[in-house]
Amino acid sequence: MVQRDLYMKEILPLIDNELIKVITGIRRCGKSYMLGLIKEELIKKGVKSHNIILINFDSKKYKNVTNNNELDKIVSKLVKNKKGKVYLFFDEIQNVKKWERSIAGYKIDYDCDIYITGSNSNLLSGELATHLTGRYYEIKMYPFSYQEFLEYKEKSNSLELFNEYLQYGGMPQTFPLDEHQKINYLDDLFNSIFYKDIVKRYQIRDIDILERLTTFIFDNIGNIFSASSIAEYYKEEMNIKISNKTITNYLKYLENACFIKKVKREDVEGKNILKYNEKYYVTDHGFCEAKAKGNVDNIGRVMENIVYFEFLRRGWKVTIGKANDYEVDFVCRKHKQTIYVQVSYLLENEDTIEREFRPFTKIKDNYPKYVISMDQFDRSRDGIMNVNLLDFLTDYDLVN
Repeated sequence: MVQRDLYMKEILPLIDNELIKVITGIRRCGKSYMLGLIKEELIKKGVKSHNIILINFDSKKYKNVTNNNELDKIVSKLVKNKKGKVYLFFDEIQNVKKWERSIAGYKIDYDCDIYITGSNSNLLSGELATHLTGRYYEIKMYPFSYQEFLEYKEKSNSLELFNEYLQYGGMPQTFPLDEHQKINYLDDLFNSIFYKDIVKRYQIRDIDILERLTTFIFDNIGNIFSASSIAEYYKEEMNIKISNKTITNYLKYLENACFIKKVKREDVEGKNILKYNEKYYVTDHGFCEAKAKGNVDNIGRVMENIVYFEFLRRGWKVTIGKANDYEVDFVCRKHKQTIYVQVSYLLENEDTIEREFRPFTKIKDNYPKYVISMDQFDRSRDGIMNVNLLDFLTDYDLVN
């Protein structure tokens, strides 16, 4: 069993804390599994199992619990006659309308510790956040990292295992499957999320346009574009007319369902965020293989996708850098630390080395600069460090 230490280290100090623990992430990335790990930890601490109440809103058992009033009735019934503190686990709570109104009240009405999961990145925005202001702590969960993938396999780092991870991603249910089964599973999971969390939730009528847009994003991970450039592409290449507003809305829906993450660009010298031309990355690059095909052929972009989410897992805030007329893949910040990162498949010749290293020469500050690649030989020069990708993904700390 993979302990998912990265998240457990964040959650353990919060057990019995007054804050409501909210775990968000794409469906099937391991949120329910995490609740199981927390339950095990509680039992180790002496909590009676009958004082741990789990309500999974994807279960048929609770399919009729669709709003906060029905939720109140169920919780009242389950908590009744319990002695001592109760631990309330709500799995996939976004299925319940106005859930936040009830959750805030449970902390007042019951002696309880509350844990919530949701598959919507927008779960705690707007009105929801207003009801829970200052009362919750969010843990953003992602599919398995490469290190967690190795822990599951109970094997050491190897190029063969990385190739498997690079092609099929980090959704844990794919790990024991053969290649054909992996693709079928990812395709089915994509369709489930696509129709349940986007088409149905937002009542999308033109499903074909949304599917085409999703495939476009999967085909163009790490490329810079805007809603208007996508609209122009549809018009010229497919003779399809679609408004910028519709594209913007559809991109937001994909982001809310945790399919993709938008990364803003900044002027490195001026430190200001640029309003146009962002990048998008796919939460699990296995979807790109299942829906768009060609992760191996597009290895540089997929590597960039993997590195981006690894920085998020490690708590970094990430933007795309613009240095004069050059692009820097990532500007990463954590606490008072700042680093610049380029990602390249191989630094195979002087032209490639010049292309990847040149943007750093346009940056006037002295923050650390790294080029992450698959090279086995160290190509560091002029104070710019070259780091092997597999080393970075396993045990290399860029700011040690």
